Amino acid sequence: MTDKNIPSVQKISELDEQTRTELEAAAFRRLLKHLDDNKDVQNIDLMILADFCRNCLSKWLVTAGEERAVAFDYEAAREHVYGMPYSEWKTHHQGKATPEQLAALEARQQGKKE
Repeated sequence: MTDKNIPSVQKISELDEQTRTELEAAAFRRLLKHLDDNKDVQNIDLMILADFCRNCLSKWLVTAGEERAVAFDYEAAREHVYGMPYSEWKTHHQGKATPEQLAALEARQQGKKE
């Protein structure tokens, strides 16, 4: 039995550009909220596991703006991603990287060069 209120399943690539953009934007906002709700997850941990961090997201926002002739600076982008000025976030939430974290990051970076 099919519920008439539920649209048929489709591929994201089949959506019109406006709908796809809205869904991607909503997912991005949810990612930012998730990161904000999990401030204990350090940027170095993100870099080790996924090769990106909050600063990368900020840089990607600046680049996306530049591609669309929308100018804002990196610090404004970081404040958006972090939900506060970066210096404040750093003071309250960023711990000192452990030797193990630094070694893991270095190993990841070396693995990318090979």
